[in-house]
Order: sequence, then structure tokens, then C-alpha cells
Amino acid sequence: MYEKLRGVVLNTIRYSDKHNIVHIYTDGRGLMSFAVPQGKTHAARMRNALLMPLSLVDLEAQVRPGRELSMLRELRRNFPLATLYSDPVKNAIALFISELLTHVIQEPEGNDPLFRYIEQSVQLLEQLPDHTANFHICFLYHLGAHLGIQPNVESFRLGYWFDMTDGVFVPAAVRGHMHLQPQEAQVIHLLSRMTFSNMRLFRFSRDERNRMLDVIISYYRLHNAAIGTLRSPDILKQLFV
Repeated sequence: MYEKLRGVVLNTIRYSDKHNIVHIYTDGRGLMSFAVPQGKTHAARMRNALLMPLSLVDLEAQVRPGRELSMLRELRRNFPLATLYSDPVKNAIALFISELLTHVIQEPEGNDPLFRYIEQSVQLLEQLPDHTANFHICFLYHLGAHLGIQPNVESFRLGYWFDMTDGVFVPAAVRGHMHLQPQEAQVIHLLSRMTFSNMRLFRFSRDERNRMLDVIISYYRLHNAAIGTLRSPDILKQLFV
């Protein structure tokens, strides 16, 4: 059975001398894996251009219950991403987002709110003329809501610690849990007010932004054991002043 779907390309890995495996997060079927022929023909180059990380595509896939790999019959770009690949800053952000999503998204079923959040975020990143320094921080924070791990900011009080294990603010550290001390816990509450519309108004130094990135990744890793070593954050940390 063939189905028409929208998708966000997450990554491509070498499978054999003749095929690559492409992972695409789709609106109706969740995470899907496709065996795609390698090659140096014009058609192969055109297809590879459509399968760059975070490419937004329309596809027609043959869905076979019980099969790990699906087959692509059609593949089309549904939103042009010119600056995402030509701008080195946007490209570094895109590679980071695609690497993280590859780790955190494992579900083979559709999740429309999550898909729309990712799709709209990619479109926004492409269209932003500037002010991208906080984009990945804002994206990560609000992605947590779709993954069920967003901090409970209603529990915030000035001087409280942030319990990373339970995702709540607490008056004192809990034995055996990971915490942020009150000063950094206050930053977590501040991030809850950041949106893509106002993120340009949040001023952080490079060290502050890098610390936030480390903390958020640690929080994600604490709540999702599938997140291993990430290579792309080291590149991001060198980009912004």
C-alpha cells in the first residue's frame, strides 16, 4: 500500500556499497526508514539534494507492516531551504537539530503536534534574516513540551533549586537527584518566556549560552537514555559571541 506523506529528513547513513538508509520523520507514520540507491547519475544527485538534514519533503511511500525498511516511490521538496545550507550559522544549527532529533525521535507512529512544531521551526529558521543566536536554545526548550519533559515552571519560586530529575522547582536539593542551584534555576524559568518571536530580546554571552546548551542537553539525556554523544554542539559553541 502506498501513502502520501509529508516528512522532515533527519539523516542519511551508509548501509552498503549500493544503498544508503535515510531516516525521515513523517506526519502520518512517525519515524520511517528508507533504503535509497547510491549513485553518481544526475537523478541520484538530485535525490541526494532532497535528502539533506532537515529537508522538508512530500513523499509517496510503500508501507509494509512488520518491515523495518519502506520504499520510496516519489520524493519532492515542499519548502525551499536555500539559506539553511548556504549560511554556515544556520547550517550548524540545522545539523545540531537533526542530530538531536535522530536520537530523541524513535516512535513509528504519527504525532501531528510534534511534526508541525518541527516543520514550522525549520521554515522559520530558513526565513530568519538574522538574530539566530538563541534559536537552538528556544527550539530545545519548547521541544520538551512535545516530548513530555518540559519543566514545570508553575513550581518556580525565587531562591528555589531546579530538580532536573523530576523537572520541578524545589526549596531544597533532594538526595539522589540532579539539581541546578537557585541562580541557574532562575535562568530555566526565564527561558520559559522565550519564544521565536521575542528570542532576539534575550541577551546572553557566549559562555552563558553554551552553559544553557550543556544544561538542556543534560536534562534531555537524563530523561531519554537514547541520547548518546552528540558531535554538533561543539561546533555551535564556537559560533556566537
